[in-house]
Amino acid sequence: MNYYEGLYILDSGRFARDPDGTVRQITDAITDAGGEVLVSRMWEERRLAYPIKKQRKGTYWLVYFKLDGGRLDDVRARLQHADYILRYMHVRIDPRIIDVLVEHARGGLVSPRGLADEGEDADHTADSVEAAADAESED
Repeated sequence: MNYYEGLYILDSGRFARDPDGTVRQITDAITDAGGEVLVSRMWEERRLAYPIKKQRKGTYWLVYFKLDGGRLDDVRARLQHADYILRYMHVRIDPRIIDVLVEHARGGLVSPRGLADEGEDADHTADSVEAAADAESED
């Protein structure tokens, strides 16, 4: 099993009319191919640098998932013809960093060493990150 990051640019108009149905089609394509969705969330909505399929605005959707590498083509084939997806990209992720990426995507604060800093505020975490970077540069 491999870990993947999927980034999808969705048609903002279609997403606004049926957000759950649009996202469900992506996650269903992954799970129907035998994969497991680890986290699925909206990244942002923004104006596109250039029109894609006559759309000037896109909703960026981020998904981390686990899937057998041979089945990724099944997911791609299913999503290739989805008219609500303007563009998409799948990137294989090193298993050593997947926990950090998933925690970050869920909104948790993550230290440079990959441990969640639960209960700490962002300023304290930023100070910790700076201190850790300074300590490593002194070595």
